[in-house]
Amino acid sequence: MSRIFKIIFLLTLTTAVRGGEYNPVLSIGDVAPVWKDLPGIDGQPHSLSDLKQSKAIVLVFTCNSCPYAIDYEERIIALTKQFAAQGVTVVAVNVNKVPEDSLDAMKARAKSQGFNFAYLYDETQQIARDYGATYTPEFFVLDAQRKIAYMGALDDSPAADKVQEQHVAAALTALLAGTQPKVTETVAIGCRIRMERKRRGS
Repeated sequence: MSRIFKIIFLLTLTTAVRGGEYNPVLSIGDVAPVWKDLPGIDGQPHSLSDLKQSKAIVLVFTCNSCPYAIDYEERIIALTKQFAAQGVTVVAVNVNKVPEDSLDAMKARAKSQGFNFAYLYDETQQIARDYGATYTPEFFVLDAQRKIAYMGALDDSPAADKVQEQHVAAALTALLAGTQPKVTETVAIGCRIRMERKRRGS
């Protein structure tokens, strides 16, 4: 019986381990965590359920205060333009709780840079925890069934003039063609998300 118990214990331990190659929470193929009623720069609440007509969704964790995130703003704008007509929706979320990342600061930044995508704020930071997001920028591609098809970096270089592989664009192109992305997970490069530590008992 002890041998059987050990086998069952090991199997339980193995199945309990979650996360992808680089993500501590999600694996490719997992159902995307739902977000609900997050305030946007447009003054409206936003939920994943609002995007039922989207063929794919790009969720990007970003902010105003990270130089990496700032460097990627033009690329996110370009990605949105490239795929909007094909039914892809880009949604950006900021969870940092510092003055330069407040909702008012987000509104100002979006206006000055001409953001063409939804920019949401989650003061609870729960969406970052649900997605296992740890960097800005960090990207998640959700397929038509709202499962995780890709997660990681937008491309292979923080420097726009050195990009050779556009990971998110390649994943979207594959999904829209009815196939699975060849590259499904990469390492996100950027600033650490400023997560608040949860107190014991909270």
